[in-house]
Amino acid sequence: MAEETKIQIPLFHRPLLLLAAILGASAVAIGAFAAHGLPIRLESQGFESEIVTKKVDQCELAVRYQMFHALAILAMACAPIATRSILMPLSAFTLFLGVMLFSGGLYSLVFADQILHWSIVPIGGSILILGWVVLLVAALTLSANPS
Repeated sequence: MAEETKIQIPLFHRPLLLLAAILGASAVAIGAFAAHGLPIRLESQGFESEIVTKKVDQCELAVRYQMFHALAILAMACAPIATRSILMPLSAFTLFLGVMLFSGGLYSLVFADQILHWSIVPIGGSILILGWVVLLVAALTLSANPS
């Protein structure tokens, strides 16, 4: 009988896979609603067509950023080099926080017509940039030694 080989994965891979899955699934769901139901809902609430178009565009932007970053987090979770740098999961969690603020702020403007504070969206964008910079630092500090 062949001996079973158990693959050990780092502790942070599962949470990153879960984050990517949640971000990806919710981006598809919100994007589908934005494409099919959002304009009708906004028009029924009395918004003028220019405002409806603006809100749909904002929602599409939020969905696009959310999906791109879901895919980036998925790539980090699956990358073999992710086990060689603590900065990889830090980058992924920073990207997740940035998505929550950037896309979440835009969603609150679209769906609730309000936002907690005007600076949430640009702060979220800045945190997204920071997440990519952390990934850059991780790439620059990885040694050539695969062990």
